[in-house]
Amino acid sequence: MSADPSTQRFDLSIRVRPDDIDVLEHVNNVVYLRWVQEAATAHWNAAATTRQRASIGWVVVRHEIDYLHPALPGDEILARTWVGLVLRNDFERHTEILRRRDMQVLARARSLWCPIDLASRKPTRVGEDVRARFSVSTNGPGAAD
Repeated sequence: MSADPSTQRFDLSIRVRPDDIDVLEHVNNVVYLRWVQEAATAHWNAAATTRQRASIGWVVVRHEIDYLHPALPGDEILARTWVGLVLRNDFERHTEILRRRDMQVLARARSLWCPIDLASRKPTRVGEDVRARFSVSTNGPGAAD
């Protein structure tokens, strides 16, 4: 695992498990989404401050994923993620799933994540400290005020 507490990319190493394999003898598509979530969570936990982790949670409101090549039994995977634009109540997150031995991109995902106030369990706007730490930009259509 590697992290830079800024807007840089975050890498999470993953090993394909036997129960990730489906009847077609490759990693099931649903597993890729689990990896997307695991990478996002690991990035947040590695780069957010203790205060931020204690007050903000995240829920996915949208996933888009392109499956390019299969992951196979025994593959070592690298899930690479980074935050893109921050809109009013959504953080755009990108993830690439790569096979470590040749760095072949197996899948690309784009997700929208909504911040949740952990005390109220309701959507919340996050402060500039989180925006500055995770987002490449807060500019553009729909950007926060």
